[in-house]
Amino acid sequence: MSEPFCVDCAMLHPLASGDGPEVVYGSRRPHSCGPLPEGAQVMTHEESARSAKMIFVCVHREHYEFLEKMAPQLERKVTAVVKGLNTLSTWALQNGLLAGRQVYLCGNNEAKRDVAEMATKLGLTVVDKGSLSAAKEVEDFPLELFPEWRMPLYVAFGLSAFFFLYLVIRDVIYAYVENDEDISYRIMISLANKITPVVSLIMLSLCYLPGAIAGFLQLYRGTKYRRFPNWLDRWMLCRKQLGLLALGFALLHAIYTLILPVKGSRLVQTDWSVSAILHKEKY
Repeated sequence: MSEPFCVDCAMLHPLASGDGPEVVYGSRRPHSCGPLPEGAQVMTHEESARSAKMIFVCVHREHYEFLEKMAPQLERKVTAVVKGLNTLSTWALQNGLLAGRQVYLCGNNEAKRDVAEMATKLGLTVVDKGSLSAAKEVEDFPLELFPEWRMPLYVAFGLSAFFFLYLVIRDVIYAYVENDEDISYRIMISLANKITPVVSLIMLSLCYLPGAIAGFLQLYRGTKYRRFPNWLDRWMLCRKQLGLLALGFALLHAIYTLILPVKGSRLVQTDWSVSAILHKEKY
C-alpha cells in the first residue's frame, strides 16, 4: 500500500504509528500545523492528493465542497470509493483505543479489501455492509440512540398500557357503573402498584425464556454451531435490557408499596376532618 492522504489529525495518529504505511497529512496551512506523529509529512491538500494512492476524507459531508478545488489532482485518481470508519470517535482514534472495535465498510469494488486490510492492521474488526448503496445507513449508525433498548422498551410500554387499561376498566369504570362509586383517585398509586409487579415478573420471564428456548433448539439440532433464527437471535441480544427493565419495575413496586401506608393515613385524616367540618364538631 502506498502512502495515504488524510485530512483529519485524529485519523493520522493510528496510521502513522508503528510500521504502517507512509502517511501524508494534507492541510490548508501546512506551515502552522500542530504536533504530528513522527514520520508524518505535512503538505497542502493539492500536493498530498497528487502523491497519494489511498485518500481518506475525514470531514462532515457539509464540508465536501473543498474537494472541488482539488479536481485537477483527483482527476483519474479516484477510481474507487469505500465508505467506512463512521463509527469511530475522534477520542478513540487519538488515544489508540481501537482494539476489538467494529467498523462498517461498504463499496462496489476491490478497493474495499485494501481498506479492510488497513483497518485490520489497526486492530479493528471489519464488518462488510455490502455495496455503496448502504453508505447512508452507515453514516446514520453513530446517530442512533440506544438501538438495543428499542424492543425491550416497546414491550414494557405495551404491557404497561395493556394492564393499565384492563385495571381501569375492571376497578374504576366497573365500580362507577355498577355501584355508582368514584374511585378514580386510586389510578395514580393503587392501580400503578398493581401494574408494576405484573410487568416486572413478565419482563423477568422474557429475560430467561430465550435461553431455555435456545437450549432446547440446540438439543433438537444436535449441535451448537448452527446460527439461531433471527427472531431468537435478537431476543437473546436484548436479555440484559429486559432484565434491567424488570428490576426497574420491581423498584417502582417497592416505592409504591412504601407510599401506600402514608397515603392511607393521610386519606383517613382528611376524611375525618371533612366529616367534622360537615357536622360542625370541634377537633
